[in-house]
Amino acid sequence: MTITEPPPTSANDVEPAPRLARRKHSRAIRWMHWINFPVLTIMIWSGLRIYWSFDVSRIPSVRFGEETLFPEGFYDVLQLDRKLARGMAFHFSFGWIFLINGLLYVAYLAASREWRHLIPRRSELSNAWAVFLHDLGIRKDAPPQGKYNVLQQLAYSGVIVLGFLAVATGFAIYKPTQLAWLTTMFGGYQSARLIHFVVTMSFLAFFVVHLVQVVRAGFGNFWSMVTGWELDRG
Repeated sequence: MTITEPPPTSANDVEPAPRLARRKHSRAIRWMHWINFPVLTIMIWSGLRIYWSFDVSRIPSVRFGEETLFPEGFYDVLQLDRKLARGMAFHFSFGWIFLINGLLYVAYLAASREWRHLIPRRSELSNAWAVFLHDLGIRKDAPPQGKYNVLQQLAYSGVIVLGFLAVATGFAIYKPTQLAWLTTMFGGYQSARLIHFVVTMSFLAFFVVHLVQVVRAGFGNFWSMVTGWELDRG
């Protein structure tokens, strides 16, 4: 029996090992990013406990439970019922961490001029549809981009606006008498409460899309947010 040896492997046939390509995220950005993730998770969870006591939705067409926006089982699975005081304690405590972290983030963006990577130029906005089609896999080639593409810029800038609205409406419903001018600016207590709830749901939607995009981008993108360096196989 003749044993045929496999042909020698060419260097071009070997998949190159990943290497550190370039610095992508500063230490400050990474720290504030990872602090915000668990803080926001706890705030959304504790905020839903607060909403359980008087659900934000009083519109019959959007109710799933007898008097609630979400199905009754949703509150049972997350153990959101009968713990209003604990929910308020968690929400207010972690709310200050969220506020301080947010202020430091905005200050860092201004001082380091990192905001330039987050605000899309007018010329880049025309690429938004092309980027969207590329993300869906309909368009093969991605438009030119810098550190972030235009959809990422719009999303990350939008999150800053959501953070501002979350804090402002939070104070409006936390101190409606002392901060009556703020509560009035949002159309009253119930209106501020509804806006606060919509902002929360928007944060959840951003989380879902953000995680899907991280998975699609691959491990290198996640690694860059952990170490600050982007992996490259070039």
